[in-house]
Amino acid sequence: MEDLGITVIKVVFIWTWVLLIATLMTWVERRGSAMMQDRLGPNRAGPFGLLQPVADGIKLFTKEDIVPEKAQKILFSLGPVLFALPAFSAYAVVPFGDKLVLDGKEIILQVADVNIGFLYIVALGGLAVYGMVVGGWGSNNKYSILGGLRSTAQLISYEVPFGIVLLAVVMVFGTFSLREISLAQQGTFLGFLPNWGVFKQPLGFILFMTAAYAEANRVPFDLPEAESEIVAGYHTEYGSMRLGLYLFGEYVNLYTLAALTVTLFFGAWHLPYLDMSHFLGPISYGIASFLVFFLKTAFFLWLFVWIRWTVPRFRYDQVMGLGWKALIPLSLVNLFVTALIIQLTV
Repeated sequence: MEDLGITVIKVVFIWTWVLLIATLMTWVERRGSAMMQDRLGPNRAGPFGLLQPVADGIKLFTKEDIVPEKAQKILFSLGPVLFALPAFSAYAVVPFGDKLVLDGKEIILQVADVNIGFLYIVALGGLAVYGMVVGGWGSNNKYSILGGLRSTAQLISYEVPFGIVLLAVVMVFGTFSLREISLAQQGTFLGFLPNWGVFKQPLGFILFMTAAYAEANRVPFDLPEAESEIVAGYHTEYGSMRLGLYLFGEYVNLYTLAALTVTLFFGAWHLPYLDMSHFLGPISYGIASFLVFFLKTAFFLWLFVWIRWTVPRFRYDQVMGLGWKALIPLSLVNLFVTALIIQLTV
């Protein structure tokens, strides 16, 4: 058991780090979209516009907080909290590196290594839909209600293939623990491939990423807040830091999904064909494992931005059809084939 002080330090560090990345992602999103559309993007507040997130934060904190007269006040206030808290808490079980050894004491770079692993993340992800539904209903706005209803159907639909793919990963690695799954991806597979989940579950990875985009409400799956049809969906009536909680929660959720993708399918902190622990000291190895994990995660964060500004939004019937007619059958096939291969090779 770790000291309580070390656990507290890890909790404070990971909350600060995740919030920092979420803040930076608002800048990356704008600069990335500007680059793809041949625009400048934010370039006034600080060098290269890097202080734009600070300006946005000041605006959100100081903006008047307006509550619609006919809104259901308690539900209206509860919606952003129900959305943001699960997003901020989900990263607790994701390992962000291997371990750090200080004065002979081994510090695992993970807030909590629980044996239910990603089931904790799936459960908290399911709670986010309550934030959208409650916020939309509490706003007493027809567009907000439509956005909330869309989020209910979409998130529940895509959580099914999301969970089935994760079950296939459990079959492959034989554990629910994200840390044990990370440790199991060291070495090679078939003698020449990195022993990463993506090579053992290629179809599972594609299905997982598709479901993850839908879970994150990102284009082309952003129907709950489609501004071309329902203004901004479930958060149409929100402003000030209530809106800020929705926006921050979305970016924190992106970071968690990107980190989960790296953990399950891309070797976590491991480099292909290279064991950093053999030539790095205990402290430098811990720092290097953290940096490797973050750089892999940063790639998938950029992929979220890249796809958002490249792929057009689907129609709602297309979104639901893809989930129920394609992803769920394919995820079941992937699960059965995985089980069959494991049974035949045991």
